[in-house]
Amino acid sequence: MPPGHKITITPSDRHVEITLGGEKLAVSDRPVLLDETGLPTRYYLPPEDVRTELLRPTSSETTCPFKGQASYWSVVLGDEVHEDVVWSYQAPIPEVAEIAGLMCFYPERVELMVSE
Repeated sequence: MPPGHKITITPSDRHVEITLGGEKLAVSDRPVLLDETGLPTRYYLPPEDVRTELLRPTSSETTCPFKGQASYWSVVLGDEVHEDVVWSYQAPIPEVAEIAGLMCFYPERVELMVSE
């Protein structure tokens, strides 16, 4: 990582609930918090805590030099499709292996509630 850029990964027992349009998408008491220089805390959740039946994989992919290649899912609620709301690093670079397979939601596109 370049000087000054830092990623910290912390397992947590915070209670996280994610909703969209009144529909609960995820509930977890075992998020993994990822803090990265210049970005807000991201809450990575085990897929077992996510309502994956509401997700549809997309062909979108991005590559982060600090985490690796990300895959994306859209949220399907009835006739509404919310594109690329969720991402995951299925095979991240070794420095961030703790987030492998976990799912993260764009906090600005969902309602994210976190409590201690």
